[in-house]
Amino acid sequence: MIPPHSSFAPPHSSPASPSSPSRLSRRRLLTASAATAAAVLAGPPAAAAARSGANRPTVIPLPDGFRPEGIAIGGGPYAYLGSLGDGSIYRADLRTGEGRVISAGPGTPSVGLKLDDRGRLFVAGRGQGARVVDARTGAVLASYPLTTAAPTFANDVYLTPRAAWFTDSYQPALYALPLGRRGALPEADEVVRITLRGDWEQVSGEVVNANGITRTPDGEALLVVQSGAGGLHRVDPRTGVTRRVDLGGAAPLSNGDGLLLLGRTLYVVQNRQNAVDVFRLAPDGRSGVFRKRLTSRDFDVPTTVAAYGTRLYLPNARFTTTPTPETTYTLVAVER
Repeated sequence: MIPPHSSFAPPHSSPASPSSPSRLSRRRLLTASAATAAAVLAGPPAAAAARSGANRPTVIPLPDGFRPEGIAIGGGPYAYLGSLGDGSIYRADLRTGEGRVISAGPGTPSVGLKLDDRGRLFVAGRGQGARVVDARTGAVLASYPLTTAAPTFANDVYLTPRAAWFTDSYQPALYALPLGRRGALPEADEVVRITLRGDWEQVSGEVVNANGITRTPDGEALLVVQSGAGGLHRVDPRTGVTRRVDLGGAAPLSNGDGLLLLGRTLYVVQNRQNAVDVFRLAPDGRSGVFRKRLTSRDFDVPTTVAAYGTRLYLPNARFTTTPTPETTYTLVAVER
């Protein structure tokens, strides 16, 4: 059960289990996450990072056949990437480009992942729900079957101090893992399901719907990109009611994948367009203005994005290339 002092579970949500969560304050959860997100995602001050980043590689090789998809970066110069192949977790040093597998995969995909300030990786596992991995030892700390519905595709994850939120690309739902005192992990039967409604119109079949997830700048709600329909939605975390974000006539986000919010700037990865679209959002996240598009000749279907210093880092998933054990993959850095 989510303790009343914590923040973020809906009073009328449908649990994925018989548990019945108490009402939480969404404002406290999401606004409190702003400072945490800044520390976890941005790392040291930009000026210091820039001074030491001139010689850092802009293209980092990953293991052949790795098939990266998700990325997470903490306060140090290390990127963590998950494999769509066997689910292994790889850590790359952003200063040298060197790296190693820190957690052998379970044989099932690792998709989106995020790192908290306790050194834990929260990993979306496609059809296998979610798991939490110790980034220092590689040990699996907990596993969660997020739903019994089929088909299911746990795709991406966003962290707040009180919950880990997962999208499901095949179900019109979000799932929350409520975190207890000092970040205590919940039991498997405490997973909360929130059904998406309002402006949300689920595309039927095994089409990618809910994909990347983050919060609004004011911390009042969540933002979810719906890839198949090409829209960005503002989601009330208590009720699941969504409203489509007015992006002022910008091109559809039909290839929208990973999301990254820094202040009021939203970065949206457009995977098969080999681009990152940048928007300036209103504080409440109900509208936004297109600012620019970032591209690189080194992009080859990038999927997700994380920041360190003045750079964005994106893994090339290479979805247009048939994967083999010898297929090469890279992590690409661009100035933001």
